[in-house]
Amino acid sequence: MAMLPVADALEQVLAGVAPLGVEQVALADAQGRVLASDLAAKRTQPPAAVSAMDGYAVRAADTATVPVTLTVIGGVAAGHPFDGAVGAGQAARIFTGGVLPKGADAIVIQENTTRDGDRVTVKSAAVAGRHIRREGIDFREGDVLLHAGDRLSDRDLMVAAAMNYPAVPVHRQPRVAILGTGDELVPPGAEPGPGEIVYSNGFALAALARTTGALVDQMGVVGDKPADIRDAIRRARGHGADVLVTTGGASVGDHDLVQKALKDEGLALSFWRIAMRPGRPMLHGRLGPMQVLGLPGNPVSSYVCATLFLVPLIRRLCGETRVTPALLSATLGHDLPMNDERQDYLRAVLTTNADGTLTATPVGNQDSSLMASLARADCLVIREPYAQAARAGSRCVILKLGL
Repeated sequence: MAMLPVADALEQVLAGVAPLGVEQVALADAQGRVLASDLAAKRTQPPAAVSAMDGYAVRAADTATVPVTLTVIGGVAAGHPFDGAVGAGQAARIFTGGVLPKGADAIVIQENTTRDGDRVTVKSAAVAGRHIRREGIDFREGDVLLHAGDRLSDRDLMVAAAMNYPAVPVHRQPRVAILGTGDELVPPGAEPGPGEIVYSNGFALAALARTTGALVDQMGVVGDKPADIRDAIRRARGHGADVLVTTGGASVGDHDLVQKALKDEGLALSFWRIAMRPGRPMLHGRLGPMQVLGLPGNPVSSYVCATLFLVPLIRRLCGETRVTPALLSATLGHDLPMNDERQDYLRAVLTTNADGTLTATPVGNQDSSLMASLARADCLVIREPYAQAARAGSRCVILKLGL
């Protein structure tokens, strides 16, 4: 099978993928969830004109000539409207959030008054409408403020609550099962023996998946035994995983057994080689309703593939409208040679220039096993296949890391 361009591979991964089913979730638990339908306000905010300051509700005409002394006929606090009306020569003591009494059309702030019993002297002329939050200045009943496909932020929760929604309709979170494979892998905290390494991929992939909105089943590590790999695949299906992510063993070498085990279980293979670096030996397919991403074992390859393919897949399943990462422009920090037939994703460190532009400086060694450089990288510099040599200071396209 020929190497597939990155854009074509992503198209196949997302082909036919629809958002998962809808469930009602209490607003307190809805942060980060994706709305399944538009939300229209159930009320007007504020529902009546209210004072924006502490002071006195007056008729502006009564203060055209100052100083002027008015009779205080009552008080208005937030949540306690005044039943009467402000007439000529009268005022009502009012506090921030209090409903503007009938007859009043302005607020005199308390700093511009002097109070003596039931009399108040206004020292500065009031202007009609000043210091008043008019009815519906924020939103009105029926206004659609949140939309299907929006991932709910902390600020969105505030708006939803103000619109009077105790619960909201959201798409179900996809379940992502993560499985590491390889005889050489041992868990963190173990003492690696000869030829063994500490398993690390799954921790980054799980964090990335959770941040994107998925529920994660960490399935640990299985060795290079076909029966054990097949059993793990069946467990993922039995747990109702929407996506199975494997790391390692996705190629076709003598010890690359994952692809064979998946095929034995009925995998409908879409592709298994991509024209990208790092990450060429990645596979994708479907086991019934379960999507399968077979990522390379090298940590950087695994992470880059997850950023490019797993993140958009989770976003689509969650119901987001925009699923692909945003690309930005920067200048190169140093020269780069001509590229070959694969699309490159180079780890780079970002600096912000005095004029606000960005400079991306690729790290020196781009070997796909080097995790320290990935940890300190801020972005990936993307180079198209057969890109010409580029000089420092030339424009480049970057994908910022971190969601």
